[in-house]
Amino acid sequence: MSSGAVALSTPPCPPELLAPAGNFDCARAAVANGADAIYFGLDCGFNARARAANFAPDDLPELVSFLHRHGVRGYVTLNTLAFSDELEALELLVRRIAAARVDAVLVQDLGLVRLIRRVAPALSIHASTQMTLTSAECISAAARLGIERVVLARELSIREIAKIRSQTDMPLEVFVHGALCVAYSGQCLTSESFGGRSANRGQCAQACRLPYELVCDGKDVDLAGRPYVLSPQDLAAYALVPELMAAGVQSLKIEGRLKTPEYVANITRHYRQAIDAAAAGRPVEFTPHDIQEMELSFSRGFSVGWLKGCDHKMLVPADSSAKRGVLVGEVRDVSRHRVRVRLTGRLKAGDGVVFEGDRAAGKEQGGRVFEITRRGQALTEGAERGEVDLSFPRGSVDFDSLRPGLKIWKNDDPALTRKWRGTFAGEIVVRAVPIRIAATARVGAPLQLVVTCEGLPPLECRTEAPLEAATKHPLTRELLLQQLGRLGGTGFALAAVEAEIVGAPMVPLSVLGRLRHEIVAQLSEARTLADTKAIVPLASRLVLPELCREDRSKDHAAITGATGAGESELIVLCRSLRQLEIALAQGVREVDVDFQDIREYRQAVTAARNSGARLLLATPRIQKPDEVGIFRALARWQPDGILARNLAGLDFFVAQEMPCVADFSLNAANELTTAWLLEQGAQRVTASYDMNRDQFLLMARHSAAPRLEVVVHQHMPMFHMEHCVFCAVLSPGTNKTNCGRPCDDHEVQLRDRVGVEHPLKADVGCRNTLFNATPQSGAEVVGPLQELGVRHFRIELLHDDASEEVARTIDLYRRLLKGTISGADVWRTLKAHNRVGVTRGTLEHSRDPLAIL
Repeated sequence: MSSGAVALSTPPCPPELLAPAGNFDCARAAVANGADAIYFGLDCGFNARARAANFAPDDLPELVSFLHRHGVRGYVTLNTLAFSDELEALELLVRRIAAARVDAVLVQDLGLVRLIRRVAPALSIHASTQMTLTSAECISAAARLGIERVVLARELSIREIAKIRSQTDMPLEVFVHGALCVAYSGQCLTSESFGGRSANRGQCAQACRLPYELVCDGKDVDLAGRPYVLSPQDLAAYALVPELMAAGVQSLKIEGRLKTPEYVANITRHYRQAIDAAAAGRPVEFTPHDIQEMELSFSRGFSVGWLKGCDHKMLVPADSSAKRGVLVGEVRDVSRHRVRVRLTGRLKAGDGVVFEGDRAAGKEQGGRVFEITRRGQALTEGAERGEVDLSFPRGSVDFDSLRPGLKIWKNDDPALTRKWRGTFAGEIVVRAVPIRIAATARVGAPLQLVVTCEGLPPLECRTEAPLEAATKHPLTRELLLQQLGRLGGTGFALAAVEAEIVGAPMVPLSVLGRLRHEIVAQLSEARTLADTKAIVPLASRLVLPELCREDRSKDHAAITGATGAGESELIVLCRSLRQLEIALAQGVREVDVDFQDIREYRQAVTAARNSGARLLLATPRIQKPDEVGIFRALARWQPDGILARNLAGLDFFVAQEMPCVADFSLNAANELTTAWLLEQGAQRVTASYDMNRDQFLLMARHSAAPRLEVVVHQHMPMFHMEHCVFCAVLSPGTNKTNCGRPCDDHEVQLRDRVGVEHPLKADVGCRNTLFNATPQSGAEVVGPLQELGVRHFRIELLHDDASEEVARTIDLYRRLLKGTISGADVWRTLKAHNRVGVTRGTLEHSRDPLAIL
């Protein structure tokens, strides 16, 4: 008897390779170069890359058919926040997406997940990285919505990803290549605060790529020519593919829906090679040439991001924020029409180059090389080493701004562009889909084969007659591999065979050949049938009205008693004990506390109790693996409630039967999200900061208004970052284990290009928040919100201003809520007394989205 299993050197489930597609050429490039799936947005909005060309909804059937024909999955990004007046259009769009047989949608908005699940129950929903899910606890909460995959935050290390994997069955998707946002996705309000271009609406203005000056304790810090303190290098984790696979990651994702098709082709092909090597048990080895090819497609410098933990100096060298490509040399001399360069990398005529310089000041020079010479002789094939002279087309380079010692980068190679375009310009060969066969063979019984292929039901094939005992050549596993593996040109490839062989049966080669043909025929038929039957069943009628009616019925008492019932309440958020003391002295009855040093919370709770005030402690906005201890510490102080800033915190404290207010960071921008958060146990929900005045009012009109909380005065928290500027600039250390905690001892501001100094603060997890220096007041929207039944209004303090200034601010808003002063009066008074003025910010009727530029 011989039994056992044999497999080719491919593990059961190599991770999916997921590539970006901003247009049809990008989709073709991804498919031709080995992507297992692509993700793309629609040109009607609701995706986080509004500036990409994207696809029209009418293009979906053709695109999905093309993808499925090549065995590639297609995911639509609906990964922005949705406002109340958009929900109806979104339901109709989801119906079109599902009807086109799209494989999944990526979603940020919690309420939109509810809507999609009701419209198309069988349509797969993936939680976008915009949902800011950073722990198994966060994922557990989101899973109740019916989410089937989570795109983890880029700020997680492989160790943390593995910890999450060990605590959840949820499939995990991880970014492995492309641009890194300095702020947590879904938590960046910078573009919204400066100019109404919300990153949560796909309109990021990339303020992180701008230069800043750093002010520490009132004095400028010499940044030594490194002003890009918020601009990370690009992520390039090709060498970490084996570790990510070992950590249990299901999908490896490439960023780049704004990039070119050639970029998509280049990066996809290289990661295909990395995955295939790791899956076969071979080392992932890229040559310097391979890496340079990737850098030339797009690179601000490569790094492993946060995947190996925090190294703030490595992540943000701060010397540039632009694409530079490959370093190829250094300027040796400059004449009127030529630049002499000592080369360290290959350069040829036609290549694009950029010289080191101050891009922000317009001093960074570059252009396309017209000719390369050495001692007067033209080098038509280019050069790689030694000194050469470069000439440029007339007027393309200001030679007076160049000097010896400047570095030179190659940032474009037309030959490389042609190479990668050639991979998808013509007919694309259909990639073979891997199959696995389990064979059972015993004398006196038919040979049975069970064939599995991802996305298809298992298929069975068997011989008509029972197997006879062999006299010369018994069946072996090797023979099965050899004969059944002859699948060239069929669109399938044999990835693994398991064989149980009892006794010594014999199978003629002709029989194995017929079985192979039968397998191919059944697989092809099943694939065609699966594609035609893949239309997701839809609800027979519009579900949004029904869903809203259900939500209203759950909170009927609150809604019917909304208008004119109860007094408005002023809540003051304090960020220091001194601010708390002033607020309590002013008779404030409810305070929120958000201190950098949570050891001061005991004193804060005692002070509030002695004053008869209700006190809520704020959780951090981010909760990573091993950080549940912070929640336990907050619970030990026994506050009156919790200001929950992430789903894990909301779940934890609701389970502790502690009153919770869901804060702005949970991104409640419509009534469906608000209702779900209330259903999860929140007593009140703070409205998202991404809404303007009219959107606020509309959401309040459709929500349980008495259970809404609106922040009407604050310094907008713009960037919320794992990256620590204090450590990167003010410490010789690299992370919180060795930085010496300069954040405890210094007041820091970042000065922008127009001279405004924005305060930088660190939280208990050493995460940085950059606040807008100018306070935002929504005083003028208070009256209309009160008429709709909103009763909870918050003001947030930031600076330890003079006691009389804090007291004046509190008194103004208290009088506003009582109706003894108008919103316009509050606005004028604040503007007159605040040295940096005041803005309506996001609460204006309409804003100039280009103001930041």
